[in-house]
Amino acid sequence: MFAAIAGSTALGFWVAALAAACYETGYALQAIEAKTSPGEQALRFSLLKTLAQRPRWVIAVTLTIAGWPLQLWALSLAPITVVQPTLALGLLLLLALGVKLLGEHVGAREWLAVALVIAGVATIALSAPPESHDYDAGAGLVVALAVLGAATVLPWLVPSVRRKGAFLLVLAAGAADAWAAFASKLITDELHIGRPLAALAWALGAGGAVALGFLCETTALQRRPATRVAPIILVMQIVIPVVLAPLVGGERWQDTPLRGGVIAIGLLLVSAGATVLTSSKVVGDLHAGGELPPAGAITPPVATRVTQPIPTASSTTDAAEGSAAKERSGSGR
Repeated sequence: MFAAIAGSTALGFWVAALAAACYETGYALQAIEAKTSPGEQALRFSLLKTLAQRPRWVIAVTLTIAGWPLQLWALSLAPITVVQPTLALGLLLLLALGVKLLGEHVGAREWLAVALVIAGVATIALSAPPESHDYDAGAGLVVALAVLGAATVLPWLVPSVRRKGAFLLVLAAGAADAWAAFASKLITDELHIGRPLAALAWALGAGGAVALGFLCETTALQRRPATRVAPIILVMQIVIPVVLAPLVGGERWQDTPLRGGVIAIGLLLVSAGATVLTSSKVVGDLHAGGELPPAGAITPPVATRVTQPIPTASSTTDAAEGSAAKERSGSGR
């Protein structure tokens, strides 16, 4: 199938798939540590200091860092329209890890999601526009990145989010990841035309967005199940950069089948499949930071295994507030 992909796009696809494996494995390990991090460090850089003392978190970050140069390499070979959806293939690795390490059961729902992701990625790859290293440096780019940047810093502008907000944290994390993903494309564009200082500036911006997004996502994982956090963030970081590609990224969708319509169909398939996978128990347990069994241990059957969630400071506070509210109202489910 991929023999039909023009030029270097095929190699870019496989490099992006390798980056996806690094990202998703690192994400799962980070989630395990996030669940046991102090709730009072929410949205504070002291959270990074605490996590940096944990070997498993360091390994997770190393994997994530390794994924970025692979993503940049992929973007130098293939359009962002192909690279970003391909990153969703990392979910297939998480599905396999969930089965192997946690003894989870893969049902028809998960198999359908796998089929949707593969079909969507293949559709996009086969109808992708030519590689482009031009982009619109005008007002359109400024407005698009400014909106994403404002959404990223919004949790720091709304005090209530620090205490108990979650939805804005998820949106902020998704916006930050989308900002960093599109900036990664601009890095390769600047390097291609021989402007390393401009590329360095975009790299610093991308690094800042990733750091802010990480704080928002880690805090959101302390307060909400990963099955409600990961789907939104993943779809945002896939869809937003791809939508920006023809608008301000210099990619010519009008030369593709149905003038970009086939790409849009593939993007919908990938988004639907990714949403189903990240909200499923199999992938959700890894995203949620479920403890892995010791090496050599036998994982009990799913039907007999009971998982006790690890309480965090924020969840304990939420529970206390909920109980008090029920007592005041005199009703509760």
